[in-house]
Amino acid sequence: MSQDTTDNRSAPSESIKQERINKAVWNACDTFRGTVDPSIYKDYVLTMLFVKYLSDVWQDHYDEYAREHGDAPELIEALMQNERFVLPPAANFYALYEARHEPGNGERTDKALHAIEEANTGKLADVFQDISFNSTKLGDEKQKNEILKALLEDFAADDLNLRPSRVGKLDIIGNAYEYLIKQFAASSGKKAGEFYTPPEVSELIAELVAPQENDEICDPACGSASLLLKCANQIRHAFEGSKRFALYGQEAIGSTWALAKMNMFLHGIDNHKIEWGDTLRNPKLLDGEGKLKHFDVVVANPPFSLEKWGHEAASSDPYSRFRRGVPPKTKGDYAFILHMIETLKPSGAGKQGGRMGVVVPHGVLFRGSSEGKIRKELIDEGLLDAVIGLPEKLFYGTGIPAAILVFRKDRRDDKVLFIDASREFVAGKNQNQLSDANVAKVVRTYSDRETVDKYSYLATLEEIQENDYNLNIPRYVDTFEEEEEIDLMAVQAERKEIEAEMAKLNQQMDGYLKELGYGV
Repeated sequence: MSQDTTDNRSAPSESIKQERINKAVWNACDTFRGTVDPSIYKDYVLTMLFVKYLSDVWQDHYDEYAREHGDAPELIEALMQNERFVLPPAANFYALYEARHEPGNGERTDKALHAIEEANTGKLADVFQDISFNSTKLGDEKQKNEILKALLEDFAADDLNLRPSRVGKLDIIGNAYEYLIKQFAASSGKKAGEFYTPPEVSELIAELVAPQENDEICDPACGSASLLLKCANQIRHAFEGSKRFALYGQEAIGSTWALAKMNMFLHGIDNHKIEWGDTLRNPKLLDGEGKLKHFDVVVANPPFSLEKWGHEAASSDPYSRFRRGVPPKTKGDYAFILHMIETLKPSGAGKQGGRMGVVVPHGVLFRGSSEGKIRKELIDEGLLDAVIGLPEKLFYGTGIPAAILVFRKDRRDDKVLFIDASREFVAGKNQNQLSDANVAKVVRTYSDRETVDKYSYLATLEEIQENDYNLNIPRYVDTFEEEEEIDLMAVQAERKEIEAEMAKLNQQMDGYLKELGYGV
């Protein structure tokens, strides 16, 4: 797959701060607040941001070509066909904005989205099929028309002029999109986990698996693709902006899959393949022979303990993902783990094997029965490299602490590193966060693979076997803090001083009461 990004063809005419763009797009949500639930209106705001971005880039480039070739309209039209995308005139944001006072804002917007898909089938096919601006979710026809009129006016504001000649770097738009997704996650309760992983957790996983140039990277439960984008950024930063990598993902929820596609587009990444479908029941990332495709890096934050994950068909799985055992009917954690393991590239012949990082609830570390058998198989095969405990209240929609499991096909030793990072975080009112220093400490400890008092422990296979393959972190990392010894003689002396002082005060009080005429 190849990648091309929109050029910044002229320097920004003014300095635009990321915070200003973020604030403007978040304020656009005021149109919906109190009328439509955030879990519904997030799709409308994010889609409108996408359309506005396409329109501003298109117009910016058109104006530049017009300045250069004003007397050759046919040449300008030909040049515009070589853009990263095609924008039909009726699908332009400004065409929708000009008609905002007329009835039918919802229908016009839907037609515009359909036209954008039709004109860009290679990159944007079906991206908008799960969203309709003409839906009754926005109220009756009159209310819907007024809401969409206000939304168009919000995005027409000067602060949301997203032309490259104004905002400069493309990342500003992609970052604004990520900012919106994060804000929606914070207000979406349990549903937040369906589409968003906190950025610092994504950053930690990306640094642990250390993507390299030419790597093929996959997230089989990709949500809005923030974790994949963190992996891409790792390569870009480490290899001077390199575009030599490919991203793959699959997402079961249609509207979230659309977020992932738009997120990739807004970050300027075209070398990706994001599929829509249930990874466990119907994996779509296959090779030319219809087998599961193998990847250099596999990362995921799958849904915790998914109840209906496809247990009924697992024993006859055509991809042999569950040959180590079939996970419990009502807990799909190991189903995702086994799928990911099966998609790792093998090591050997001078090639680095696949690396994998996955977020799991703590029950995965110690639950017995079929999960215990699967865990034993994975450990005995020498695939598990590290177990990292995270703080509580990191993830949107759940307060429980989680862990990261790191698996590798190119293990350096037969030991397993345990890290207890559960007590190192920045406390927030409703949500805790990992600081840059917290992330750096975990990555450094993982790289060093050394025992650090009360923080990490490098366990042998024999030690894990002695613990019956239980991976509960406190069994390996002793975080017990001895209480300071109490000097009983000093306490006794202090107690006598206090008693003497109390006796003196009682005597004084008796004197005061006598002076006031009260009998004692």
